[in-house]
Amino acid sequence: MQDPSAIKHGRGAQSAHVPQRFALPAREAEGDWLDARDTVDGPVEKLRTTVTEERAKSILSFNQSPDIPFDRSINAYRGCEHGCIYCFARPSHAWHDLSPGLDFETKLFAKPDAASLLRETFAKRSYQPAPIAMGTNTDPYQPIEAHYRITREVLELCLECRHPVTITTKSDRFLRDLDLLAEMARHRLIAVAISVTSLDPRLSGLLEPRASSPAKRLTALGKLVEAGVPAHVSVAPVIPSLTDEFLERILEEAAARGVSSASWIMLRLPHEVAPLFREWLATHFPDRANKVMNTIREIRGGRDNDPDFFSRMKPSGVWADLIRSRFRLAARRLGINFVNFELDCSQFRKPSPNGQLSLL
Repeated sequence: MQDPSAIKHGRGAQSAHVPQRFALPAREAEGDWLDARDTVDGPVEKLRTTVTEERAKSILSFNQSPDIPFDRSINAYRGCEHGCIYCFARPSHAWHDLSPGLDFETKLFAKPDAASLLRETFAKRSYQPAPIAMGTNTDPYQPIEAHYRITREVLELCLECRHPVTITTKSDRFLRDLDLLAEMARHRLIAVAISVTSLDPRLSGLLEPRASSPAKRLTALGKLVEAGVPAHVSVAPVIPSLTDEFLERILEEAAARGVSSASWIMLRLPHEVAPLFREWLATHFPDRANKVMNTIREIRGGRDNDPDFFSRMKPSGVWADLIRSRFRLAARRLGINFVNFELDCSQFRKPSPNGQLSLL
C-alpha cells in the first residue's frame, strides 16, 4: 500500500499522469535528494485550485452519438473540482496540454460569457429548440459555481426564452437555485438528475472527494420532489466489487423521498482514466484492486474500456446481467421506472441580441 504520508487527501487523482496519446513531455523526479527533499526544500505545498477565465466563441455543443438521449449540451466549466476519480471527462484536459489527473481537478476553466453566447445562439433565425443537457462533461454545480454563477445565468436565460434544460449533478448546491428550478418546472422546462454512487460517506469521500455527501444528495432529491421539480436518481457509476452493494439501498432511499425515476450506469474507463483508476485502487483498496479490474474487463469484453458506439453504454457478461437484474427487480418492487420527462419546446421564444425578447 502507498505510504500514507504520500496520499493526496481531498483529491481524487494521486498523480498528474501525463497522457502519452499526444506525446506531451513528462517529468519524473529522481535522485538521492528525494529522501531529504522536505528538509532541503521544505514541505510540499498543498495543492490549490486555480481558475482561468476562458473567452469562448460558442457555448452550445452538438453531438450525433447514438448512445445518449440528447443532441446538445452546455459545459460552463472545464475541469471539475469534485475530483471524481472515475470521471470519463478527465481526458479532455489533455487538449489544453494539462494532465487528466491532478490538473483536471485543480486547474479549472470558467466561461463567464456563457449566457450571452447562448443568447446569440437562441437569436439566430435557424435555431430550433430541443432540451439542452448540462452536467454531461463537468458538473455545473461544482464549488466554483458559488462564485461565478454561470449555471444560474444560463438557467435564467432559458426561463426567459422558455427553453427546456436537463441537469445532471453530484452536488446539492443547486438548492440555491431552487426558486428558479421550481419556476421552470411550472412551465415544463426542467428535469434534474442526481448521481449517487454509494451510501458510505468515507468511500464517497475517496471516490468523489469534493462532491456533496450521499446524505446531502438524497436530501436534495427530496427537496426537488417537494418543489415539484422532476427528479431522477442515477446510480452512477456502478463499480463492481466496490459500490454495487449499495444499488438496492440507493433506490430505496430515493423512493422514500418520492423519487419515481431512476437509472444506472456501469463504470467507464476511457483513455487516461484507466491508469488513474488503477492507481487509486492501489492506493486505497489494494486488497481488492485485482478483483475490481478483472470484473471490469469481463464486463467490457476483455478490455479496461469499450469505446465503441452502441456497446460502450451496454456492458455485457454475467456480472452486467446480474446488476441489470438486481436493478430491475428493486425498481419494480419500489414502483420506480425510467421516466422520460417530457419537456416542452413549444413555448420557445427567440431573444434579440440586445436582450429584448423578439415580438416575432
